Amino acid sequence: MSRLATAKNTIRIIETTDDREISISNQPMRDGGWVITHDDITEQRKAEAKLSHMAMHDALTGLFNRAAIREQIESCFRNLRHGERFAILFLDLDRFRSVNDTLGHEYGDELLRQVGDRLRGRLQKGDTVARLGDDEFVVLQCEADNPTNPSKLASKLVDCISAPFELGDHQAIVGASVGIAMASTDADGTDELLKKANIALHRAKEDGGNTCRFFEAEMDDMMRSRRSIEMDLRSALSNGEFELYYQPIVSIRSEQICAFEALLRWKHPKRGVISPAEFIPIAEETGLIIPIGEWVLRKACIEAAKWPNEIRVAVNLSPVQFKTSDLHQVVFGALTQSDLKSKRLELEITESALLLENERTLSILHQLRELGVRISMDDFGTGYSSLSYLRSFPFDKIKIDQSFVRDLSHNEDSMAIIRAVTTLGNSLGMTITGEGVETQIELDYLRQEGCTEAQGYFFSKPVPPGEISRILLMC
Repeated sequence: MSRLATAKNTIRIIETTDDREISISNQPMRDGGWVITHDDITEQRKAEAKLSHMAMHDALTGLFNRAAIREQIESCFRNLRHGERFAILFLDLDRFRSVNDTLGHEYGDELLRQVGDRLRGRLQKGDTVARLGDDEFVVLQCEADNPTNPSKLASKLVDCISAPFELGDHQAIVGASVGIAMASTDADGTDELLKKANIALHRAKEDGGNTCRFFEAEMDDMMRSRRSIEMDLRSALSNGEFELYYQPIVSIRSEQICAFEALLRWKHPKRGVISPAEFIPIAEETGLIIPIGEWVLRKACIEAAKWPNEIRVAVNLSPVQFKTSDLHQVVFGALTQSDLKSKRLELEITESALLLENERTLSILHQLRELGVRISMDDFGTGYSSLSYLRSFPFDKIKIDQSFVRDLSHNEDSMAIIRAVTTLGNSLGMTITGEGVETQIELDYLRQEGCTEAQGYFFSKPVPPGEISRILLMC
């Protein structure tokens, strides 16, 4: 009796031959004897396992999620011995947004699933891959004593993501950028390691994408500077810190100015003049280019309305501006407010605008053409599909990128490209403008090959509005 009184409840779980899990509970009774219960907990255990899996895995790709990879990284830090290292590879897809925008999120999700499968297939034993969200992935490489190991792995990942994806009846081509940070040399903890791998990723993006970069100490300073510029950029427009400068475009035949290109300048109250190459990419990434671009259009049209009637003004449009639904209204409003004739406005776009959303962009271009404005393709020859775009839209002007003009004296390929572009453009009735002209030799060659216009320091640097009258009198 005393033995039964001191007995305890016992529970054990057995697995049957048909893969069921049974919980067996033994409960002693106060007056003697036992009550034994059998519960089938198969579904309960499956539900618990599913919840546990969901807590640590990404629902779309089945890869580890952010919480799980953090645990893995922290475990690596705990087990890291003196002199050992491991690596974090932060991977982001290039041009993924265009897949979502053109094909839809269903195809975007399928692309991410296939990306996850490809990444799994390229990992070595002991490596771990996780999806952090959107199109961001992290690979943890434990065997990384030599920096060449993560470098080789990153190259494999970039190559495998660059291959075309089959999405139903569609084919999508994206790329991948990878940032690499080494533990024990680059960081002392999980947050710092991920942060520095992300900084290296941004450098890979800035260098054109589809590549990898290791974290370097100076990148951190550059990132802080970039964040500071972004903060100041948000108030620059309201503070009146932007100005437009104008560079003349000259008719090669008459040697007279036929247009001015409006070029944005930012005079920071503390930093001085900040290069457009430094702040325009930030404005595009943050969407600030939308209000800034509207200001540029209005300001340029107002200034141009003061010029002689035969002088046109050229304004650059960012690819981001084509993602708004009211670009047509913005241009129409600028023309109406300034009372500038539409034929005196030239809108310059780069191939990247067409590359992002071909059909949508072409539709907007046709709407703008109906206003009577001229449409130019800027930086022609630097992309991959420029010739196909000439067939899809009747551009008024082609601007040959300055890199070809500057290479004229020592690169026969540049000469051949200019000759081919001018021949093609003239046959299509388009104006051909050579950019970056700095010498008489370059101008003479463009004239010889049949270019219509020229632009560059040979004629004038960009000038503020107050100097335009002086330049017009000189020509």
